[in-house]
Amino acid sequence: MSRGISDRVVGDALSGFERLVTQDRVNAYAEASGDHNPIHLDEAYASTSQFGTRIAHGMLSLALVAEMLAIEFPNTWHSGGKIKVRFTAPIFPGETVTTYGEITSIDVIGDETGGIRIATCTVGCKKPDGTDAVTGRATVPLE
Repeated sequence: MSRGISDRVVGDALSGFERLVTQDRVNAYAEASGDHNPIHLDEAYASTSQFGTRIAHGMLSLALVAEMLAIEFPNTWHSGGKIKVRFTAPIFPGETVTTYGEITSIDVIGDETGGIRIATCTVGCKKPDGTDAVTGRATVPLE
């Protein structure tokens, strides 16, 4: 039996997921975001870059982490969540990445009886070889 959001404790893992990052997904992200940088879309151009091929938008990988947080904290992430990350490695189209997270602390803002519990979580997105593509920290109110 799983605990409710309000019953969360330090050490709880977040329910990450795997997602295949396809070139179609990268193209759709470019359309939605307006970011048409050729490093993401033009193989001929990207082949001359330091990566040697197209890469996914960093913000696309961050969107996957935010999706995990929205699934994990459906009633509080959108209204009070905050995130700070670093992009540490490129994701290449065709890679299956895995989001992850863990609650590292829970603090009470206000008094113990009427205060708001805020969870701090390590979060990230790993490449197939285990390298972090995104790593950071999120805070989210608990119900």
